[in-house]
Amino acid sequence: MSRASIGAAAAAGQRPGRYGRLVQRLGNVDWSPAATELVAPPVADALGNWQRDDVLTAPIDPELADTAAFCEHYGIEPADSANCVVITGRRGGDTRYAACVVLASTRADVNGVVRRRLDVRKASFASMDEAVALTGMEYGGITPIGLPADWPVLIDRAVLDRDLVVIGSGLRRSKIALPPAALAALPGAEVIDGLAG
Repeated sequence: MSRASIGAAAAAGQRPGRYGRLVQRLGNVDWSPAATELVAPPVADALGNWQRDDVLTAPIDPELADTAAFCEHYGIEPADSANCVVITGRRGGDTRYAACVVLASTRADVNGVVRRRLDVRKASFASMDEAVALTGMEYGGITPIGLPADWPVLIDRAVLDRDLVVIGSGLRRSKIALPPAALAALPGAEVIDGLAG
């Protein structure tokens, strides 16, 4: 879907027929076809080049962007929401990054699976300032869509078992919902068994 058609579909108030019934039970959120004004610039660029018609966005209260508060307030099961965290580690003089996508009901195995995938001695969560500067997104809204092209995007296999999954939009004031198979089609995506526990 082009950036123009994303915005036009949202402005027309269209609801995607293929996912209409699923969206009805995806919480008390006003989902509509992805709108560029509801996502961070790197996310809008990525969506504009992605040619998908099954990505939805919805405005939310930015004070409720953190996953636990969002799920409780908007009636979404944590197992239907996925967190994207930025992980970093060093190997010699080389700093390596990865994004990990896991269901909100789980946690990424940072110093096991992720550390081994990055081939570093120790892996840790990137600092807030570092994550924001490198992604061009707001902290608490970081999403796997539109990340730096050389980052691996590690996705826990359990994410793909959901019908739709809610992720960040790059902004705290909105969320994205999409079929998890779309995440597996992202540049750099790797689906990993046991990434989360």
